[in-house]
Amino acid sequence: MRKRVWVPLAALAVAATGFFGITPGYLEGSMNKIDGRALIPVSAEALAMHKTLEVVDLHSDTLMWQRNLLESANRGHEDLPRLQQGNVALQLFSSVTKTPRGLNYDGNSADTDNITPLVIAQLQPVRTWTSLAERSLFHARKLDRAVAGSNSKLTKVHDSAGLDALLTARTKGHGPVGAMLTIEGLHNLEGKIENLDRLYAAGFRMAGLTHFFDNELAGSMHGIKKGGITAFGLEVAGRMEDKGMIIDIAHLSHAGVAQLLAIARRPVVSSHGGVQATCKVNRNLTDDEIKGLAKTGGVVGIGYWDGAVCDTSPRAVAKAMKYVRDLVGIAHVALGSDYDGATTVRFDTSQLVQVTQSLMDEGFTPDEIRAVMGGNALRVIRAGLVPLPVTVAL
Repeated sequence: MRKRVWVPLAALAVAATGFFGITPGYLEGSMNKIDGRALIPVSAEALAMHKTLEVVDLHSDTLMWQRNLLESANRGHEDLPRLQQGNVALQLFSSVTKTPRGLNYDGNSADTDNITPLVIAQLQPVRTWTSLAERSLFHARKLDRAVAGSNSKLTKVHDSAGLDALLTARTKGHGPVGAMLTIEGLHNLEGKIENLDRLYAAGFRMAGLTHFFDNELAGSMHGIKKGGITAFGLEVAGRMEDKGMIIDIAHLSHAGVAQLLAIARRPVVSSHGGVQATCKVNRNLTDDEIKGLAKTGGVVGIGYWDGAVCDTSPRAVAKAMKYVRDLVGIAHVALGSDYDGATTVRFDTSQLVQVTQSLMDEGFTPDEIRAVMGGNALRVIRAGLVPLPVTVAL
């Protein structure tokens, strides 16, 4: 009898070890790839200039995966050592809490979720298994632990004073890498606007209303109905602007984008993606949307994967940036890698000089390169972090 009980238990233990120990790393390695194709030659001039830049990337999904952010990894696209090698001054880390099975750019329902099995496989706290808000709060605590254990090499930024302190520290030599929290889809509010206060208190300072499916705030450009912003979504957007949270339109439906750009009181960002003029993919911005975003003073973060620029070459990235510059001006172009977001790219964050070189090759001036690589994003972030003054009706 003991043997008959022991064998199934042993088999169960082996299966559990494989699922919990191997699955998270295998999934990340299979979903976040570098394609291995040839990089472009980098000149001494580009290397020298890149070392002087304040590089800001508006979007990565690294916190979703089970690995130590402080240690160099042999999978994925970024970690602290690679951020340092790439001379990144500020990385915005997104919290992904739900994605549909069969994910695509054209039409997804909210009925399924890929993230729940990943959360369980990573043995995250049980409260994160069923609560999307708790998943984001777990990501915030994960970043806080990394900052605490970094020996001051990583610092969390959540206000303009902290941003200024980061940039000042970096002028003195090998300063820290800054980290700011963002949210990929406010379905993690779970229909409760008070959860926005909890997320703000945890340090989240940018958020998109939607991700890959329609939710109670708005339609997604990848949803089924792709509708506009709901009354709840408008309430949340207004509260975000009041508090000093930047609104991200990267996955918002085209109807929702038009609505939001018409009422925005602050600069709006598209944190990661591309433009339809150079890559006609549903998730990318039309000319009218780029113009509307520019009128708010915002920026378009250009991504590095095929769905953003229809290639993985840094030259394709630079061509998309050049298009935005020529359409609305250099002040509205930024970096939006989507590193570790189930993407395949040509270069990881340690190799961001590839973008600097491509911009030089496209004829961007040194001042324009500084603006694209971080100056524009810093301007928008600084403007977006300040709470709006409270007005009292008389």
